[in-house]
Amino acid sequence: MGDFKAKDAWDEDGIARAVVAGSPDAIVALDRDLSVLSWNAAAERLFGWPAEEIVGRRPPIVPDELMAEHNAVLERVRTASDARGRVSLRTKRFHRDGALLDLRVDTSALRSEGGALLGYVSVYHSAEDDDAAQGRAVRRALLVRRLTDVVGDINAALDLPVVLDRIAASLTDLTGADAGGFVSIEGDRLRLVGVHRLPEALRGVTADLHTSLVDKLLRTGKTVLLETGPEGFGDLVWARVPGLHTIAVGLAVVGGRPYGALYALFSKRKAGHLELELLELLAGHAGIAVGNAMAYQEAVRQRAHERAVFDASADGIAVLDGSGRVIRWNPAATELTDVAAEDAIGGPPPFSLPEPGAKLTFQLHCDRLPPGRWLDVLCAEIPETGEIVVDFRDVTRAKELEEAKDLFLATTSHELRTPITIVRGFASTLDARWDHLSDDERRSAVRTIAERSRALGQLIDHLLLGARAGADELKVKVELFDLADRVRAATLGLPVLSDRHRVEVDIPPGLPSVYGDPLATDILLGQLLENAFKYSPDGGLIRVGAWPEDDLVVLVVDDEGIGIAPGDRERIFERFVQADSGNRRRFGGVGLGLHIVRSLARAQGGDVTALPRSGGGTRMRVVLNRARPDRSSDTSSDTPEG
Repeated sequence: MGDFKAKDAWDEDGIARAVVAGSPDAIVALDRDLSVLSWNAAAERLFGWPAEEIVGRRPPIVPDELMAEHNAVLERVRTASDARGRVSLRTKRFHRDGALLDLRVDTSALRSEGGALLGYVSVYHSAEDDDAAQGRAVRRALLVRRLTDVVGDINAALDLPVVLDRIAASLTDLTGADAGGFVSIEGDRLRLVGVHRLPEALRGVTADLHTSLVDKLLRTGKTVLLETGPEGFGDLVWARVPGLHTIAVGLAVVGGRPYGALYALFSKRKAGHLELELLELLAGHAGIAVGNAMAYQEAVRQRAHERAVFDASADGIAVLDGSGRVIRWNPAATELTDVAAEDAIGGPPPFSLPEPGAKLTFQLHCDRLPPGRWLDVLCAEIPETGEIVVDFRDVTRAKELEEAKDLFLATTSHELRTPITIVRGFASTLDARWDHLSDDERRSAVRTIAERSRALGQLIDHLLLGARAGADELKVKVELFDLADRVRAATLGLPVLSDRHRVEVDIPPGLPSVYGDPLATDILLGQLLENAFKYSPDGGLIRVGAWPEDDLVVLVVDDEGIGIAPGDRERIFERFVQADSGNRRRFGGVGLGLHIVRSLARAQGGDVTALPRSGGGTRMRVVLNRARPDRSSDTSSDTPEG
């Protein structure tokens, strides 16, 4: 029995050593004096010291400036009431060659069976792995939200040709394809009925089903297919796109039967499993959208199917009898008012009615609905029956835009009045008292007039840019330029503008050039720097950095200011919006700066987002297209936004 127990103990100890040795994470065990007890192979690879050189001595991996943090972690672990207590943090550690490693470390206590402290165990792994996993999750969440928007756009139309073209356009929007098409199955032929970024002359062209990718897809029993290489494309005339290398096909099913297929054509970008997954999801929704459009058209053609039209309407529709009681109540009416049909029928409508032929706009109040919903209500009388048809729709967005315009006018009036009043006052003083003023007083007054005139000019420029951005009329000249030069020019002299702020520029040597508009980028960067100073009134570090990332170049402007609430990180890019209504009074402005920034970024094929910083403040992250070796350096073109 004793031999058996000893063997079990040896096996357990051997298994434990094998687990530690084979772990992909670096595992370091320290005794109470912080000397190394165990240093596994992953630790050797991560830090560069072999175990025989490090076991029995203190590991020289903690930077001096982080020693206090390291000791605090050990103290927290040592005094934790839970013997399994663990402290996790992101920190820096030295490699043997002196390089600093960005790591995530989980530290816990090493205790005896009786609970006595024997030492500490730390598990290290690269923080980049955490960042990459988080990035993949964020990207997937963004794609899911984008799919929701795309599906909403498709279903917003009920005219079948429009739906088919929107489906084709959605292919490029969602999967990144260079062109898209929708083909219908008509017996043994395919007909191209929806096109996007394909010649309009191809609309209506037919091809043989039996030699097509759609037939191959039907024979496999799958719903999507990815085909690479022109030899697999057959005689499909709409597949003859210059440089075409990959086609993704998704089957659209209507009423349980194949109705058509979505073609995503890739000639520049790559396609993989994610694009195929998105295509499959879109194809499913496309079948629903096509089915809805077909049902609507049939309802319109056959007046006898009144109920189909009534239920399919996006507007709320109610029919009242001669006594004003609801006798019909469509699903959209339920959605808009949160009043179910069974509750509405037999009673008066849950809102006031205008006179027949008139329109009434009012705010609907309901505890179960978002606050502030506005409805437009129209009434029409049917003379033959005495019934009243009530049509109502949600106009909340229009009301919000109207209120935003009113706020814009009021704010603009205030912003214009201040510099104009000052300019007029100083000009009147110079005019009336020129001979009574000293040279210094006159010079000071003229300087004030010049400064206020410059501020007034900047405000007018913002208003004009904001108007063009709102009308989607921004144009940029796409060409190759050195982003590092633009950053250095934009930040030159900034450190002396404020004694409360510090400015750092972190541009790595050899930063790739980008494709875009240098002037638009100057305006964009200037606005972001102005905001960084403006919204960090207590001072702090303002950092401008850039680095390459895949096919992009990332430009960031960090501040340590007041930050942005999570719910406002998208709203701030809308026109006439600031993160907090109080900011308009505190910092001034008309709420156009960031709208202009995003419009200029997107006009160049890039984008801008607002992100929180762990230590407080905000990171503005701009992405621009990185120059590729296969593109000519003198390529340029005028490109409208979008």
